[in-house]
Amino acid sequence: MIGIFDSGIGGLSVWREIVRLIPNAPTIYLADQAHIPYGGRSPSEVCALTLRAAGWLIERGCRVVVIACNTASAAALEALRATFPATPFVGMEPAIKPAALHTRTGVVGVLATPTTLRSARYASLVSRWGRALRVIAQPCPGWVEAVERLSVCAAAEDALNRLVGDCVTPLLVQNADALVLGCTHFPFLRPWIEQAISAWQSAHPGAHAVTVFDPAPAVARRARQVWLELTLSADGTPAREFWTTGSADRFAQVASVLLGHPIPARSLTL
Repeated sequence: MIGIFDSGIGGLSVWREIVRLIPNAPTIYLADQAHIPYGGRSPSEVCALTLRAAGWLIERGCRVVVIACNTASAAALEALRATFPATPFVGMEPAIKPAALHTRTGVVGVLATPTTLRSARYASLVSRWGRALRVIAQPCPGWVEAVERLSVCAAAEDALNRLVGDCVTPLLVQNADALVLGCTHFPFLRPWIEQAISAWQSAHPGAHAVTVFDPAPAVARRARQVWLELTLSADGTPAREFWTTGSADRFAQVASVLLGHPIPARSLTL
């Protein structure tokens, strides 16, 4: 069984890729919505919350655990591997490497939470892959909450355009041609990100093309590799469990809309 953990609903962008690549793998998705957002919490607090969640997933029988949260990966991945050495962990990190290899203007914009942007893991990635580039860190206040509140709907179109545009447009003004999604919630805002890019390009004929980098497919490929290395398999219809430390009804409502099919959920206290 593969465990997938996030502070909230955003990790479903990773879950979606995992079940696409490994359709026969049973999965447990755990959202710690009682403590969301992680982006404003201290690294030590995020680490403690993540260790607790991972322990629960392992007790439930997960052989592989994916930390589908950039903030939790940055704060807790080393501690997770030290605490649970028998369990392979797959973490998230901003896709700075592919963005750095792709950019033609030499400017990469990273859209992420403040905790991710302050982390040693992020600094190491920038030092390794962005040394010869200009890497602009762009905090995105309100983005996680917009997805969690299911603001990604037609009724909130104008507000979302402003919320997303206020973060994306400054990067385009500074000539960024590669935008990195540094939070698993952000792929659910991709239509509005693309709209902000399109609006900028329409207002500036001849503006450079812009590519958006989402790390979820790469993380899913790594999870599949680990799954196959463990020679794990499953027969029949795989189990799909969804748990939250918040409201199960609210999780089910939002997840069902974002994924386009019914998602049952259960609640727990960690």
